[in-house]
Amino acid sequence: MTPFDPIAYINEPRWQHSRLGLERITDLLERLGRPQDELRFVHVAGTNGKGSTCAFIESILRAAGYRTGLFTSPFILRFEERIRVDGLDISLSDLGEATLEVRDAAEAQFEETGEHPTEFELMTAVALVHFARSACDVVVLEVGLGGRLDSTNVVDAPEACVITRIGLDHTGLLGDTVSQIAAEKAGIVKAGAAVVSYPQEPSARAVIERVAADAGCTVVEPDLGELEVGGGVGRGRRAFSYRGRPFETRMLGSYQPANAAVALETVEELRKRGWDISDDAVERGVASAFWPGRFEVRDARGAWPATVIDGGHNPQGACALADSLKDAFPGQSFTFVMSVLADKDYRAMIDALSPLARAFVCTAPDNPRALAADDLAEAVRAQTEGRSVPLEVVVAGDMAHALGIARRLTGEGGVMCVFGSLYALSAAYAVLDGGDS
Repeated sequence: MTPFDPIAYINEPRWQHSRLGLERITDLLERLGRPQDELRFVHVAGTNGKGSTCAFIESILRAAGYRTGLFTSPFILRFEERIRVDGLDISLSDLGEATLEVRDAAEAQFEETGEHPTEFELMTAVALVHFARSACDVVVLEVGLGGRLDSTNVVDAPEACVITRIGLDHTGLLGDTVSQIAAEKAGIVKAGAAVVSYPQEPSARAVIERVAADAGCTVVEPDLGELEVGGGVGRGRRAFSYRGRPFETRMLGSYQPANAAVALETVEELRKRGWDISDDAVERGVASAFWPGRFEVRDARGAWPATVIDGGHNPQGACALADSLKDAFPGQSFTFVMSVLADKDYRAMIDALSPLARAFVCTAPDNPRALAADDLAEAVRAQTEGRSVPLEVVVAGDMAHALGIARRLTGEGGVMCVFGSLYALSAAYAVLDGGDS
């Protein structure tokens, strides 16, 4: 008999569609004995900075001695990295055991109701089963899409609801204005929870404050005026201070201190609720936190030039990437390896980064929603027409081909940057670490 493959089951094409709503996940978890009731949560929604903010919060809680769970998406290198306990990916054997339990419940649900959970609902249930089995003290739970109708929102009032920076993304599902999207993100707010939000633009802030007030909650924001960020990145670290306390982080993006400030305010709210988190744990947690593919700077190695890997996949993320590149590599121009999903505002992303470009190498991520490389190249040419210095634009068939071309165009002493889609990063890592070209 063929061994059960949990990853193949969860990724079964029949389940791979997005259907927002809580009915299926609620039913599924009832059949599983409501594992979420055995856990306490920090629930994190937002458009940009969710993963990094989760990484800071989880690292601080783990440094404080708590047994932590971390649920994030999508994965970058390995499927198993989406579910972590105490900083370690779930093992394949544990993934198999939890998924078998979820599969049995999902099949019973389908037989009785005609409704089968989606891929993300299955993944959420598997994570909650594993975290309960692992007796986690606290789970940092990242929203998959939106918030109000996301399957992670099946949990009761968390210890803290955190909303990172909100921008326009997934407009077809969440709304086409920032205030509409903010309403979806703020749907994670529940009575009895602490609420921490990045300082949003006025329309989003008003929505979040109204939703919180309706739940009897007060919104806490970091004071970015109290955030001082040192220029540049030395020794693979970025120094900053918040409210007069110095910190260092190995997450190098110029935007990361602001994400850290959201995490630090969340920690203060947890302390008020009785969580024992020392100043030393906070400092060590910030210093050790890491999130792959977020302005990850790799020094020149072997045949490869210095390379920045960044998962920025919308205009807000592209602007943050541009700021980080100018800060870390002043005066430098870059060879960009770009790949995007077709439903993203890729023209605005090109506008944000083309002033820093010496060349664009266009390819497509391995995703059914990918924009064809030829179409992306055409958009780059259109958006950069009339530049005083001509921009070289090249189409590549896959990531290995793209990186090989970029290496040639970059030359010795230059910098190349891979960005545009989280779904392309695993292929980039495989080439850069394996030496293919």
